Amino acid sequence: MFSKIRQNNYITLDKGDLMEAATGLKEVSTDLNTNIEFLTGAFEGCGDFVSRKIVLDEKAPIFICYIDMLTDVDRIRESILRWVMQGPIQNGNKAGQGLFDSLLSNDMVTADLSESNKFDKITGSILSGDTVLFIDSCDKAIIVSTKGFPNRGVPKAETEVSVQGSKEAFSEVYRFNTALIRRRVRDTNLKLIQKRVGRRSATDIGIMYLDDLVRKDILNEVLKRLDGIDIDAVLDAGYIEEFIEGDWASPFPQVQITERPDKAASAIFEGRIVILVDNSPHALIVPVTLNSFFQAAEDYYQRWMIMSFTRVIRFIAGFFAVALPGLYLAAAVYHPSMIPAMLTYKFAAARQDVPFPAFIEVLGMDLAFEFLREAGIRLPGPVGNTMGIVGGLIIGQAAVEAGLVSPIVVICIAITGIASFVVPNYSFVSGFRIIKYLIMVLSAMLGLYGFWLGFLLVLIHLVSLKSFGIPYMYPFTGGDVTGYSDYKDTIFRLPRFMVRERPIFTKPGQRTRIKLNPKKRKGRG
Repeated sequence: MFSKIRQNNYITLDKGDLMEAATGLKEVSTDLNTNIEFLTGAFEGCGDFVSRKIVLDEKAPIFICYIDMLTDVDRIRESILRWVMQGPIQNGNKAGQGLFDSLLSNDMVTADLSESNKFDKITGSILSGDTVLFIDSCDKAIIVSTKGFPNRGVPKAETEVSVQGSKEAFSEVYRFNTALIRRRVRDTNLKLIQKRVGRRSATDIGIMYLDDLVRKDILNEVLKRLDGIDIDAVLDAGYIEEFIEGDWASPFPQVQITERPDKAASAIFEGRIVILVDNSPHALIVPVTLNSFFQAAEDYYQRWMIMSFTRVIRFIAGFFAVALPGLYLAAAVYHPSMIPAMLTYKFAAARQDVPFPAFIEVLGMDLAFEFLREAGIRLPGPVGNTMGIVGGLIIGQAAVEAGLVSPIVVICIAITGIASFVVPNYSFVSGFRIIKYLIMVLSAMLGLYGFWLGFLLVLIHLVSLKSFGIPYMYPFTGGDVTGYSDYKDTIFRLPRFMVRERPIFTKPGQRTRIKLNPKKRKGRG
């Protein structure tokens, strides 16, 4: 029945062979035994494939099948078996197409029903958690939505923690994630385009956007890039990110990743597009600018003055995360005259017994910190926190006492590492971690000239980047396109009533989001 391919003593079945099993059968047959033969052959060796042939009336035998643990058994019992068992009583002598129409239109108490005569759609539905019914003498099957995936419910946010605001996070269940966004965007203009990507995984992907706010050229480009993906399996949103970003060689992400439904909903209100991937607890947001990675959901839940101060801290921390080791090398090795005399003497005294050049000293200490960072992430929570704190203290103190590094280098690397955790987006910070070594090398070779040369190269690269047609450095470059209105939510976040327009992501003509005269605020008690 199946054409088999033997490789290294293993037998594999091609998907096309599965669909053409049972003598090339692609559509539902009127002979129930032929349909049963096809499905049992296609799911041969699948121990979790559950099927049963029910003969309540010789005129209308029924075949039911589903995948165990992907379905809600209680729903199968209440929505399907209960009404099937009552079929002969309710329907009299109905059989074949008559029984099919009766079950589809009247008898089954569930709204999510469909029919199909294509076996590729039927097998896909079974593998997605649906239950399928076949009736003898009928050339179609009834597909009943009975999905009941094992899941962990709606978890708490772990990587984007906020003191104030929602604590909900996306989960691995696709439908949970769409519901979390629907709760926040109660607008009929919120559209959901569903696709399946992955020849073998058939992973569900949802593209959510507000139809009256999204730029159609950006939406079409997103759909075009998604349609161009041809891969055997998609297991996480990171797969999709790599395929749809514009410049794959850039260390900076051109797609924003978030685990927070409120952040995804906020992006949708700005006219951006959110991509949800089944089995992934993260959503992808496009397009994106550099400024977006310095914003956090909590910025809009607290007073504007506090959050503006926090934003400034983040930008300063971002500069330190990239520049501090290189700046130390340039100043200490090539330009000690820039440092105050008393501090220069302390630097010299601290490095007197260090046997390595300054570059090797800084590089070694920075790599040790990276080792601790990765070890802390991979270990369980309490153990990982202990590893980061205790490991850093022990290694730093021991290295200084052994004369391998100077205390100033330990301080420099510690500040660099802490600064990298201040920026609220992990994937963006990962780009900083790579660029940091480029600036360190140029600073060690050319001093301050190399330091500024490295920064110039990074800025040139950032200015050249685009995310689905939107300049990466906007509004710091090209802000005049919108009359500089987007500067109100960059390094500083102005009061909400002053940020009356949506960002550049929104369709022209739909940018006004606050219809409020600021003068009316005067005199309010």
